[in-house]
Order: sequence, then C-alpha cells, then structure tokens
Amino acid sequence: MKSIDPDDFKVFGKIDLEQIPTRLDIAADSEKKEEKLLKVQQKLSKKQDAMYAHNRHAFLICLQGMDTSGKDSLIREVFKEFNPRGVDVHSFKTPNASELEHDYLWRHYLALPEKGKFSVFNRTHYENVLVTRVHPEYLLLENLPGIEKVEDVTPEFWDDRLEQINNFEKHISQNGTTILKFYFHMSKEEQRKRLLNRLENAEDNWKFSVGDLKEREHWEEYMKYYKEAIEKTAKDNAPWYIIPADDKEMARYIVAKIIWEEMQKLTDIKEPELDPEVKANIDFYKKQLR
Repeated sequence: MKSIDPDDFKVFGKIDLEQIPTRLDIAADSEKKEEKLLKVQQKLSKKQDAMYAHNRHAFLICLQGMDTSGKDSLIREVFKEFNPRGVDVHSFKTPNASELEHDYLWRHYLALPEKGKFSVFNRTHYENVLVTRVHPEYLLLENLPGIEKVEDVTPEFWDDRLEQINNFEKHISQNGTTILKFYFHMSKEEQRKRLLNRLENAEDNWKFSVGDLKEREHWEEYMKYYKEAIEKTAKDNAPWYIIPADDKEMARYIVAKIIWEEMQKLTDIKEPELDPEVKANIDFYKKQLR
C-alpha cells in the first residue's frame, strides 16, 4: 500500500472542494487498511502514555464534516488503543440555555485538553461559522449586542468571528496544545447512500434523523462556507487537513497517520525518571515485596 504523506492532505492556501477527490485511489483491501491502522494505533497508544507522564503537551483533534461522514466511527477506531484516562471526547450539540448565556467559545474553552491528554471535538467551534451561517436566525438566541434581527448580521460579522477563532487557536497553541483540524470530505452521493442505509437496515434506524435530510438541502451553502472557513483559518499553528471520506477505513488510517507524524515532532517527550533515592534503593523495595 502506498505510503501516506500528510502534506498531500494539508491545506496551504486557496482550495476548490469540487476538485478535491472524496476517495483516495489506492490499491488496498479492507484487511490491509485495518492492518496498517492497527500498527499506527499501537504506536499512538505508546507515545500517548509517555506524553501523559511527561505532562507538558496536549492535543486538540477537531473533526468536522457533513452528517454521516464517519466522525463517530473514526473516534471509536483510531483511539480505541488509548488508555481511557488519556483521551476525552466532546460532541458539541445545539447550545443549551446555560451555554447561550456565555460567548460562543466558552463551552469549547471548558473542554480543552489537560496537559498530557487528548481532547477530540466531534463537531467543533467551527459550527459557529457553519451552521449559524446557513441558519443565521440561530444567532438571535445568543443575545448579541446590535444583533436584533437577521438583517443586522453583516459580512464583517463573519470575518470578525473567524478572526476570533484564529486568536482562540493561537492562544491555546502557544500554551502547549497541538491543534489538528480534519474536514471529512464526502460526496453528496455517498451521503445519500449512507442515509438510505440507515433507513434500510433496522439496526441502524436509530441513527437516522429527519434533520439530516433538511440540512442536506443546504449542501451547496455548506460547501461554500466550509471553503471560506478552512481557507481563512488554516494556520501553521492550527492546520486543516482535507480527508477523502467516501472510504471510511482509509479515512481512519490517514487521520491516525497524520496524528502520529505530528506526535513524532515533539522530540522532548519522555517518561519521567525515578527519584534518585528511590532508584538507588530499588533492589531493597523489590526484596520487601518478595
């Protein structure tokens, strides 16, 4: 199987989502992809244990994509070898009453990873420049000064919000958190098949939501705003990666490989050494326990 180069998926400037493939043309069957993923999972788990003990770095993994793009299953598969104490997953739904009493980034600050840990955002702070842009009426629930009606929302408002997100990410990256942002690039046809599968298979019926069909009607709008958000927030300290998501198994491997490559860059990570006094008496302690 061809080696994965993270730079092949990294955003460096302007993008055209219509021209970016949603499936990677690579010769590999399911068994081969699962084998590759398992090897990366094991390496990630070992490195994360050391990172947890080192207690200086943290990782924020941001997953964005249209409904059915495979975010949930990717979290389950990519992170299943992790020690549970080393990773927290946050799925951001519609803001509740308490969250709406704060600024839109407040709940995301609360979910940031502790030193030594991973936080995975399943849907992220970018919902605030995607869903709210397709449905600007949702902004009225935030009780923002000067925003009394949808017509009060100007293009400058969105520019400011994107810049606020850049500042948010710059702040946390400067304080030891590595940020990796993944957009799951799925075709509209693949989404149709996955939604239909949820209806045709009784065990998957519970996954279906009428809301998914309603949001599907806004596909072109979402693509437009994804493009703008990605282009304006793809920074060295918080890069975006566009992951071909029509093949879930391949998408999982690509994301895992990118995370592994980024962890490799943290060359200072090492497990702490024993206290010199404890180390000098280790044979004595062994004798006591025996």
